[in-house]
Amino acid sequence: MDDGKPVWAPHPTDGFQLGRIIDISADSLTIEPLNQRGKNFQAPVNQVFPAEDDVNKHVEDNCSLMYLNEATLLNNVRVRYSKDKIYTFVANILIAVNPYFEIPKLYSPETIKQYHGRSLGTLPPHVYAIADKAYRDMKVLKMSQSIIVSGESGAGKTENTKFVLRYLTTSYGTGQDIDERIVEANPLLEAFGNAKTVRNNNSSRFGKFVEIHFNEKNAVVGGFVSHYLLEKSRICTQGQEERNYHIFYRLCAGAPEDIKEKFHLSSPDCFRYLSRGCTRYFSTKDSDKLIPQNRKSPEHLKAGPLKDPLLDDHADFNRMCVAMKKIGLDDTEKLNMFRVVAGVLHLGNIDFEEAGSTSGGCVLKKTCSQPLEFCAELLGLDEEDLRVSLTTRVMHTTAGGAKGTAIKVPLKVEQASSARDALAKAIYSRLFDHVVTRINQCFPFDSSAHFIGVLDIAGFEYFEHNSFEQFCINYCNEKLQQFFNERILKEEQELYQREGLGVNEVHYVDNQDCIDLVEAKLVGVLDILDEENRLPQPSDQHFTETVHGKHKDHFRLTVPRKSKLTVHRNVRDDEGFIIRHFAGAVCYETTRFVEKNNDALHTSLASLVSESKDKFIGELFENSNHSKDTKQKAGKLSFISVGNKFKTQLNILLEKLHSTGSSFVRCVKPNLKMVSHHFEGAQILSQLQHKYWEIWTLLCVCVCVCVCVCVRIDGLVKARNLKKRMEKLNEVVSGLKEGKQEMSKHMQELDSSINAHILKIKVCMREKEHVQRIFLKTPEEMELQLQAEREQETARQPVLEQERRDRELALRIARSEAELIPEETPVEAGLRRYLCPSELRCQLEEMAKEMSDLLARGPQVTATNAQADVKKYELSKWKYAELRDAINTSCDIELLSACREEFHRRLKVYHAWKSKNKKRNTQDEQRAPKAITDYAQQNPVVPVVPRQQEIVMNRQQRFFRIPFIRPGDQYKDPQNKKGWWYAHFDGPWIARQMELHPDKHPILLVAGKDDMEMCELSLEETGLTRKRGAEILPRQFEEIWERCGGIQYLKNAIESRQARPTYATAMLQSIYPM
Repeated sequence: MDDGKPVWAPHPTDGFQLGRIIDISADSLTIEPLNQRGKNFQAPVNQVFPAEDDVNKHVEDNCSLMYLNEATLLNNVRVRYSKDKIYTFVANILIAVNPYFEIPKLYSPETIKQYHGRSLGTLPPHVYAIADKAYRDMKVLKMSQSIIVSGESGAGKTENTKFVLRYLTTSYGTGQDIDERIVEANPLLEAFGNAKTVRNNNSSRFGKFVEIHFNEKNAVVGGFVSHYLLEKSRICTQGQEERNYHIFYRLCAGAPEDIKEKFHLSSPDCFRYLSRGCTRYFSTKDSDKLIPQNRKSPEHLKAGPLKDPLLDDHADFNRMCVAMKKIGLDDTEKLNMFRVVAGVLHLGNIDFEEAGSTSGGCVLKKTCSQPLEFCAELLGLDEEDLRVSLTTRVMHTTAGGAKGTAIKVPLKVEQASSARDALAKAIYSRLFDHVVTRINQCFPFDSSAHFIGVLDIAGFEYFEHNSFEQFCINYCNEKLQQFFNERILKEEQELYQREGLGVNEVHYVDNQDCIDLVEAKLVGVLDILDEENRLPQPSDQHFTETVHGKHKDHFRLTVPRKSKLTVHRNVRDDEGFIIRHFAGAVCYETTRFVEKNNDALHTSLASLVSESKDKFIGELFENSNHSKDTKQKAGKLSFISVGNKFKTQLNILLEKLHSTGSSFVRCVKPNLKMVSHHFEGAQILSQLQHKYWEIWTLLCVCVCVCVCVCVRIDGLVKARNLKKRMEKLNEVVSGLKEGKQEMSKHMQELDSSINAHILKIKVCMREKEHVQRIFLKTPEEMELQLQAEREQETARQPVLEQERRDRELALRIARSEAELIPEETPVEAGLRRYLCPSELRCQLEEMAKEMSDLLARGPQVTATNAQADVKKYELSKWKYAELRDAINTSCDIELLSACREEFHRRLKVYHAWKSKNKKRNTQDEQRAPKAITDYAQQNPVVPVVPRQQEIVMNRQQRFFRIPFIRPGDQYKDPQNKKGWWYAHFDGPWIARQMELHPDKHPILLVAGKDDMEMCELSLEETGLTRKRGAEILPRQFEEIWERCGGIQYLKNAIESRQARPTYATAMLQSIYPM
């Protein structure tokens, strides 16, 4: 089937596999894999795609592929990845596959120079090409630009962001320290904001938008870093195979001995905040020897170091120190940062136990006196104040007004542990804020004309257990997806429509309802969560119940028990909710949502750190809401919303993105094992969520249309250039001494000719605008016309009935004529030699009599069913060949009718699949004139189930002829492009078909042999019976059929047993027994 051409069919691990179509089912295709013959399987029609002729060929831009679909895109990326070509374009969008190893010279200074000032497509795909495009757009359009780097964790977003920054500062920097500082800021950000996760060894646990600012001369003058949503929960807890932030391990592994002793450091397993995760260092064989044995955990000594080509804790510590120096941080500030990090580690080692007294509460364990001492020393806190603040909480009564009585309420063990962790998170998060602030202070700028911003933010996340962090990240991705839709799809299509390019619309799902679910005022999840935090006794259960209550019938939100995963169905309705995001449904477990949404410390801890004797700690908390007016806030609920702070930051970010031009880099993770040269097709396919193949289809069609429009523009430009040359020539002619008059006359003729051509082109443009205005009015006019036709249809019924009667009479007369064809064909000569003239005449008269009797009985032959109910056939599981055989051999009229219906339905499915997946720059295969197919699409026929206890089988013979112009002939001379399309319908389905075109051989088709090339529509679907002048007499059809060699063609099809039994085959066999 389909000439055995290879197709791509779904595969559970590879994404797609090569196969060939061997059968058409009701709503699927049966595929035989090319590498596993005989192991057939069924695949949905919309998941099977044609393959390129050479599947091992690769292209730099997916727009160059012959077929436009996700399977060919995936295969092209696969082939390029196998050749270490990790970058591929989709129009002006870059796909970047993480290689997990260093490709030689891919990012060298020489490579940077090659892409300097080069347009997209002139050199192989590269992230440098996108960076240079953004710079050139900024320079030409005088408009700031943004590069959105997206992808899941481990896909390479951070590395590609660094390459963009390095390219811009190297290529367009001023050569001063500012360029180096911008690049060197990354190691510092990674140390404090990146960590090892199960999906990525160097995962950014915060989002950042890095701006490179340029002056009026388009040179780099400074930069600015905005950061979003640091993952605070990681400071205190990590997964078994995960680590805390890199800075903790680098300090333990690489700190000099004096700093280690001063800050009381040891191996990672000695600290609570590190010991519950992975305690191994990243190192090479050589660098591992430089780490003292007493700094290595038992796990590291047993299993050895972690391996990653980009990570080395000992070496990275030294590099981080160098980066700090280059961006302008002195040794004192560097030590202050290290001291706070060590203080957080010792804070985590403070543990509690229940107090023995009847007052309740808890006390520090006796073994925790040393961690308490070290923590107080490093953070500049009073040891006793720290003890009290961790085990008690100050409450203020309201009886005395704002200055009510302060009461110390003892905390339980769990409450004290939560207070300790909250303090650790607050200190570290403020340290991270300080790091970003100091980085921004290191490359200031007085004025900026424009900037190029690079957005590196976590992609869509969904795990087995999803909490508040995933909720915020996915909310951010919903907003970014909406921006992507508006910028790439909506705005571009609106531009094409305004320009009248006639590009087919690409449909996409609007996710505004999902965004409203999260951020709407009062009823949005974030506002409901804030309202819960303000209650005297907030709880996660009450928050979850409120969310379900306010959005009971919301399409995007549902209860966990409706999840397809067992682990989520076990979550109670008051413990979580499911949100249907653009990339899939995610179940969020709301435990600790209330706690994580509050960024404020309780009064005791806030007062403690804000009054620290250490100047550096005081600076970290100098902007705290509790620092100076704690007494004024006494008695009030302390709450700072994390969710709404993030919403505000996100809205500011999107305002920037909307005000800039955009470029997109989509980073892809090739496998879950994070190893090189391993391509998991299904894993990659799941990451390509934005349907880039539809985008590049849109862009490709637009380019093709623009090429046509450019012909006119090019004509105007050339004509105007000629005018300029004419002016110069006139100056030369005016200076001639001989033949001046003659040449002047000739120049005037040329000038008149050029003006005439310019006018012609302009008139053509005005006609185009006129046509565009007419086109916009066409839908309204069509609706009015359809309404008028509906009103006329009732009045036409008596006329149609009379025409039917006249047609039957004409058929009887036609069949009784002695001579059907004026000229004898070679086939007729054979018939005449086989039968004597008298016998031939008898046969013809007998045939005419049979047909007259048939028509006299009416246009329908019925077969009565003896059973009480109509016999049912389950044909959905029948193979295509089985249906065809049943039609050719069955004598059961009911079965025959059902098989014909199912057979043609599958033909429609198959042809629709071929049309959707046709080659680029090719027209749809036309098996019937466009007027017929358009009518079928606009007037779908609804099948009617027979109510009677009999099966009706229509065997009326009807013949039609209408004009037919093939797509390739539409631009030809009108006198030579018009052809004719003939059809013979045996009942509701076509039996014979002819195409007659000028300067072409006739195309003859018969049912059975040529099903794939014939019209698959039923007679009613074609609308031929409603076209005036379309129906012709049988004699008119037969004359053309015989002259074109139709009898011999049908005879050959019968002899080869390829023709389906029809009225035409029966009549020919009765004349010429075979």
